[in-house]
Amino acid sequence: MSAAVVDTPLPQRKTRRSKGYIGSLFGVNGLLVLTTCYMVFPLLWLVTSSMKSLGALYRADGIPWSDIRLWENIQTVIQANDGIYLRWLGNSILYAGVGAVVGGLIALLAGYAFDKFQFRGKSLWYSTVLAGVLIPATATAIPLYLLASAVNLTNTMWAVMIPFLTNPFGVYLARTFSQGYVPDSVVEAARIDGAGELQIFRRVALPMMAPGYVTIVLFQFVGIWNNFMLPLMMFSNSRLYPVSLGLYNWNAQTTSFPEYYPMVLAGSLLSIIPLLVAFIFLQRFWRAGLTAGSVKA
Repeated sequence: MSAAVVDTPLPQRKTRRSKGYIGSLFGVNGLLVLTTCYMVFPLLWLVTSSMKSLGALYRADGIPWSDIRLWENIQTVIQANDGIYLRWLGNSILYAGVGAVVGGLIALLAGYAFDKFQFRGKSLWYSTVLAGVLIPATATAIPLYLLASAVNLTNTMWAVMIPFLTNPFGVYLARTFSQGYVPDSVVEAARIDGAGELQIFRRVALPMMAPGYVTIVLFQFVGIWNNFMLPLMMFSNSRLYPVSLGLYNWNAQTTSFPEYYPMVLAGSLLSIIPLLVAFIFLQRFWRAGLTAGSVKA
């Protein structure tokens, strides 16, 4: 006798679970698509607007495939006012580069010290650092201007370079990375071997905290690049402007000189290129070196 095969329906619970999974899948991916569009749309608008002439901008046309003016607009930006835009771009690279690299190293040293050393008033000092994270940069612009004016540093590069070297949020991140990446046992073993504290930091802690350092540098670089209020308070000489302040100066003249409008758009497009380059070349360090230096030779 052959056994009869009976078709049994799937359990109702499993059907509901699969439907819930599909619904959550579409919901999450739909939210991600909307968020991506929200972030990408301004960039697409900037790219397409940089391709247009002044007349096409006022007509709000689409992409002018028959009359793309991107290269002409870029040439106008570079040649305007004896090449002042390149000067602004170089200033921003200088301010952001030095502030991110040196300021990030200072933050890394401070965070490592808060994690690995015991000293009087440690909790109080670290609480002060955390309080500095909560204070917006715009609130400190006027006090910094008064301090710089008292020592005759206004309208000099040092007026913005020195404040950019301090980064309370970077110190907080550095202490977090030190706690996660640098075991206390490794530091103690290096001390037993007779290594000095600076030698331990340079040869043991720094390689292990390299991804954290790159993260701090990128945060600091973007923050300095987008900083507007402090240079606005400190500088009256246009040759010291960063690119953000220079573009703001051009944009303020568009009501009287409409020909500045395409220049502002093309200049804004050029100004994001250094940020893209920094992220592309430094992102690989986030995933590398997590355990570098943890094995004693």
